[in-house]
Amino acid sequence: MLLPEPCQIATLLRRYQRFLADVVLDDGSVLTVHCPNSGSMRGCSTPGSPVVISRSDNPKRKYAWTLEMVQEHGVWIGIHTGRTNSLVHEALCQGVISDFGAITRITPEVVVSTKSRLDFLIESEGGPTYLEVKNCSLAEEGVASFPDAVTTRGAKHLHELVQLAEAGFGAAVLFCIQRSDAIVCRPAAHIDPLYAETVAWAAEHGVRFVAHQAEVHPREIVIRRSLPFFIH
Repeated sequence: MLLPEPCQIATLLRRYQRFLADVVLDDGSVLTVHCPNSGSMRGCSTPGSPVVISRSDNPKRKYAWTLEMVQEHGVWIGIHTGRTNSLVHEALCQGVISDFGAITRITPEVVVSTKSRLDFLIESEGGPTYLEVKNCSLAEEGVASFPDAVTTRGAKHLHELVQLAEAGFGAAVLFCIQRSDAIVCRPAAHIDPLYAETVAWAAEHGVRFVAHQAEVHPREIVIRRSLPFFIH
């Protein structure tokens, strides 16, 4: 996935009010940008870090520039959660993500209840699979983990997936790790123990968990490989 043009590198001053960040450009000017990430951004929001920002030509936007990625300890980290599904969709179509066999059709944003939808319905030789995608930007000591803040929505999706699995459908969660310094992935029990417990429960009830890692560069993000996912 190529990032939209124009893009440029800046320096992070602060991230605040969840969806805003201030950055400083090479000429010293300060710019307020949209931060498309509702998590804590633990480990990827240190003031002084290099960042990549992109500009939108939408005249209705209050903030024209968007925070795309942050560099920590020499590693670029994709933090734009709005791009995660497109990134995964691209890898599914190209066969880079092959966990679900030969895919014949991918339907995004599938309604599963009156109040909820899941990211994809994948139809393949093995039958239909409902797939929820989670962006993973947190990694510590080589372990990528999700979530980086307490998530009630994530646990809700797991309950919905269990219901689908028990009804005979395929049900899965894919963690998209947008950084290159992780070698394994697991639930962040130290941040949200209830979510980690729900992952273990869902796995016992037929939900699959897979993790895939992207290479993140200032102009491009590409899913390259799968990583081991450990329940505990």
